[in-house]
Formats: sequence, C-alpha cells, structure tokens
Amino acid sequence: MCLAVPAEVIEISGDTALVNLGGIRKRISLMLVDDVAVGDFVIVHVGFALTRLDPEEAAETLELLRQGLAVEEAGA
Repeated sequence: MCLAVPAEVIEISGDTALVNLGGIRKRISLMLVDDVAVGDFVIVHVGFALTRLDPEEAAETLELLRQGLAVEEAGA
C-alpha cells in the first residue's frame, strides 16, 4: 500500500522544498509541480510533491489520519 500525505511548505530552494508534517521536517522535490509557495500544502509521496492542495482539504485529511492513528492505538 502506498500513502501520500499533505505537508506544509516552509522553505523553498530551487526545485526543492522543506516541508512540515506534524513537526517532522523533510526536504522534498518540487520537480513535478508548478507555482508552489511557502505556506502552500502539497501532497507528498516518496520525497516528491505530487500536487498542491487546498488548506481546508489538507486540514481535513490530516485530522482523518490523526483519528485513524488514535483508533489504532486504542485497539493495540
């Protein structure tokens, strides 16, 4: 199973960006998307931004991921 997650762009340097996902920072490639700015949300998969994402949709997706982790931890 593959998982792509939303992350917020906090810094851009050429064709790469530093993104934040729940406190985890990771450098990713922006080679597959255009017009990304600091503060934008992008969908990240294996180190590449695949597309820009609406901030509300990003927040909803991140909340669903948090809920899923909470359910998993409660059942463990």
